[in-house]
Amino acid sequence: MKRTSAILVGVGGQGAILTAKVLVNGLMRAGYDVKMSEVHGMSQRGGSVSTQVHWGEKVYSPVVGEGAADLMLAFEQMEAVRYARFLKPGGVAVINEYALPSATVAAGLAEYPEGCLEAMRAAFRCYTLDAAKIALELGSPKCMNIVLFGAMTKALGLDEIDWEASIRETVPPKFVELNLAAYHAGRAAAKD
Repeated sequence: MKRTSAILVGVGGQGAILTAKVLVNGLMRAGYDVKMSEVHGMSQRGGSVSTQVHWGEKVYSPVVGEGAADLMLAFEQMEAVRYARFLKPGGVAVINEYALPSATVAAGLAEYPEGCLEAMRAAFRCYTLDAAKIALELGSPKCMNIVLFGAMTKALGLDEIDWEASIRETVPPKFVELNLAAYHAGRAAAKD
């Protein structure tokens, strides 16, 4: 079992931590040693959130250093660029095409940077999808995180893991069916 690391990045309220828990539960059920750390920052105020997950036969630390992550799951374009330094050369990024202006951008004090996706594509193998649009088509913007999770599992190639069982165990029961639909929609929509 090769050691693998991922960093999940987004803005507070987008579901990055719940998504990391779905990932961790699935990996643990499959027999991997898994470590996870999370940084909330000003997440409750729309600030940056990052979660690091490291798994393999034996893992000693959840911390993923700069240039060491095999995979990034970015819930928002600008956050992908902000955390790109953590991806290793040749790493894979799964990026939501969604743009969520920060407080300074919303207040007119700064401009949202142009070319975020292009910059990431120039440096890494990227899967992109409009997870927000897919979630709305499924009936709830709150399942955007699991749409992205579905795309991430496709990029990881860990198809032998029962991700549906992990979703069932992790999300609140009343949202299980919606999130299972979101997971499958994300797998189908991931394009590189």
